[in-house]
Amino acid sequence: LRGFHNPVTMPAKSSKKAAKKVAKSFTVDCSGPAEDEIFDVAGFEKFLHDKIKVNGKTGKLAGVVSINRDGHKLTVRSEGDFSKRYVKYLTKKYLKKKEIRDWLRVIASNETTYELRYFNINNEEEEEEEAE
Repeated sequence: LRGFHNPVTMPAKSSKKAAKKVAKSFTVDCSGPAEDEIFDVAGFEKFLHDKIKVNGKTGKLAGVVSINRDGHKLTVRSEGDFSKRYVKYLTKKYLKKKEIRDWLRVIASNETTYELRYFNINNEEEEEEEAE
């Protein structure tokens, strides 16, 4: 048969490197709204304990995920796969549940930290006044 090529399959390389468990740590800084008594840090901590999923199950954080509160900051520490985006998702979900999502937003202040800030409503009102 002309033009027929028998593809030769190469065996897959099997690298038997030990999978290192990388401890990831993310911080949510709630100091602004918490000082104004709008945001309940203890309630947020309980919400995270109840809602974080480990292997598809909520409430089973044993040894894999730990949540620590230090004043107005929460630190979520994980052994293994855990995304920063998931922390942001849960934070926004909590804000929506408490009906304060319209006034607060979640901003990444650095690589491992989120910060809760107010929307800049005053600047928009000043701009509207200047336009008139």
